[in-house]
Amino acid sequence: MLKQQFNLKLSQKLSPQQIQLMKLIQLPTQAFEQRLKQEIEENPALDSGKEKTTEADDEFSNTDSYEDDYNSDNQEPEINIDEYLSDDEIPAYRLQSNNYSSDDEDKSVPYASGTTFNQHLISQLNTYRLSDNDYQIATFLIGSINENGYIRRDLADIADDLAFTQNIYVEAKDVEKVLQIVHQLDPAGVGARSLQECLSIQLHRKSPNAEVALAIKLIDEAFDLFTKKHYQKLIAKFGVSEDQLKDGIEEIEHLNPKPGGSFAGNTRIVEHVVPDFTIRIVEGELELSLNGRNAPELHVSGSYNNMLKGYKEAKNKTKAQKDAVQFIKQKLDAAKWFIDAVKQRQQTLMITMSAIMHYQKEFFLSGDERHLKPMILKDIADEIEMDVSTISRVANSKYVDTPYGTKLIKEFFSESMTNDQGEEVSTREIKKILEITIGEEDKRKPLTDEKLAKILKEKGYPIARRTVAKYREQLDLPVARLRKKI
Repeated sequence: MLKQQFNLKLSQKLSPQQIQLMKLIQLPTQAFEQRLKQEIEENPALDSGKEKTTEADDEFSNTDSYEDDYNSDNQEPEINIDEYLSDDEIPAYRLQSNNYSSDDEDKSVPYASGTTFNQHLISQLNTYRLSDNDYQIATFLIGSINENGYIRRDLADIADDLAFTQNIYVEAKDVEKVLQIVHQLDPAGVGARSLQECLSIQLHRKSPNAEVALAIKLIDEAFDLFTKKHYQKLIAKFGVSEDQLKDGIEEIEHLNPKPGGSFAGNTRIVEHVVPDFTIRIVEGELELSLNGRNAPELHVSGSYNNMLKGYKEAKNKTKAQKDAVQFIKQKLDAAKWFIDAVKQRQQTLMITMSAIMHYQKEFFLSGDERHLKPMILKDIADEIEMDVSTISRVANSKYVDTPYGTKLIKEFFSESMTNDQGEEVSTREIKKILEITIGEEDKRKPLTDEKLAKILKEKGYPIARRTVAKYREQLDLPVARLRKKI
């Protein structure tokens, strides 16, 4: 049975302008600049630059009267509207000039180029006198080297691949002979199948002396004891003093465990962080400023306002003119909305960052992470009476330039813990104290997680051993055994 009924319900819907604002707030400086450029290209009614039409806002506010004229005027005499609209049929290149001075700034972004790691190795291989068969095996081995400089495949598997793909039938021992030639290429250690082999190759390239000879023994004959830092067993095994062992270990520490990494990074495009805010200390007070690149001078195009003015003054209006006016009005609306969104974005960013700056005032004045207060998104949202999602958009991908370096804003947010005095302290503060404690420990007898928990408890931070282990791993610090030195 069908029946009709009325239902009343309340629902919240975001307007296109609100959605546009949220997207703009989320963008960091460089992405925001690209978004501005795109909008200016797509909307001819939006203009940028120092010149601003004084009557632009007034003309825009009067566009409703033009719409009334459109609805009330029914006369359609033929009027040429070319004087109001530009000729879009003219190619873009006819409107451009190339009379730039050689002193003009070149704003194009160059692309990084260079020789790849594999090409670098093959160019060295060409200096060796090899048979066609061995050369093909060597190039196949080079193709199997990963970005860190290692071959992580079994030689028997490589021999099978050579048979299936290259029609080269060899045994694993033949592949290993050619691999010894690859091991002679630069950087030293390339083509190694393990860390032990990589370090050994590099040590055998060094000029022989007592320290290098001991280092070779440590790697070739006692690698397991060396990695586990059983120093007393090493001293007994090789009959050396503690100072001699220390010199041998120092030789190993100077080696490169990832020989391919040093070359691979040369062809990567360096990514630069553009800070969105700047905080300076002026006469003991904090001063916040928004990146100047975040405040472009946008305004409604004066030519479009003149078109509307010409339409308003025209006595007889054609249908084509009326359609053109609707198009112009649509573009002016979009331009106005975008300009308002940019202004509101700047205000939101400044209000949010100002609240964060004052909340963490002690840190920004001292630079000591131990002065960071526990702060979550809701703390700032409540203070400036905005939604948590807005604060998240501001903090997620924005950077601030401080006297202590460029920081990601979301790093200032942290959970809280209660110390022995009942005060809430930031987990960042505890991590910093933990890092300092480990940095000041006796490396001959490094502190275990249990001892670190006891020390933190004595300093007023009662946390469990497993929490200490979690914070230590987040700080990328190894366990006590691996921090041991002689």
